[in-house]
Amino acid sequence: MLLRIRVRLPDRPGSLGQVARTLGAAGADVVQMAVLERAGGRALDDFTVAWPAGAGTERLPEGLGSVPGVEVVGVWPTVEPQGAFPDAAVIGQVAAVPERGAEILADAVPGILSADWAALAVVGEDGRAVPAYTSLGGADGVELPALLPLRARAFSAPDGVEYAVCPLAGGRVALVVARTGAPPFHRTEVLRLEQLVGAAGAVLAADLVRAP
Repeated sequence: MLLRIRVRLPDRPGSLGQVARTLGAAGADVVQMAVLERAGGRALDDFTVAWPAGAGTERLPEGLGSVPGVEVVGVWPTVEPQGAFPDAAVIGQVAAVPERGAEILADAVPGILSADWAALAVVGEDGRAVPAYTSLGGADGVELPALLPLRARAFSAPDGVEYAVCPLAGGRVALVVARTGAPPFHRTEVLRLEQLVGAAGAVLAADLVRAP
């Protein structure tokens, strides 16, 4: 199975190698690494690793926590998006089947952002969001929190669910992405979501597709 591991570490030569070696010693095979931010002598990185199915993950934060200056922010399951360039592949699928563009986007985004599920929600003037379509992993009739202010952003719900949201279809519909047991969506993840929505809109020569 694949895991996403988010760590904060010293931004100096050798730190990244130490983390990678520690992951390897624990039995994790690093398949991808992304730098989320660098500031004040510290870096925030996401590692995607292959981990033996059924094996407990407790020793991962323990091992990484023993590396001087390393802080484990979160460890959670993820999936591998299809293709070498998943964002471009999704936009290609949207262009190929424009009448299902929004649904295709909602189905693909959880894999791209290491989330549990996504939904297309119709947003009322009071900010109430009613799901119109839910991807695999989301429950039918799931209750969504109010989405005002309706703009591309991340927020944490009182029940511990982490959300990222981006308006589409002229603001009448929002693409909502959710995950639990994981850190909040980073601003780079929100930007990626916004870029995906914008690219889909450009391909379709509209705000995205008509509201579902």
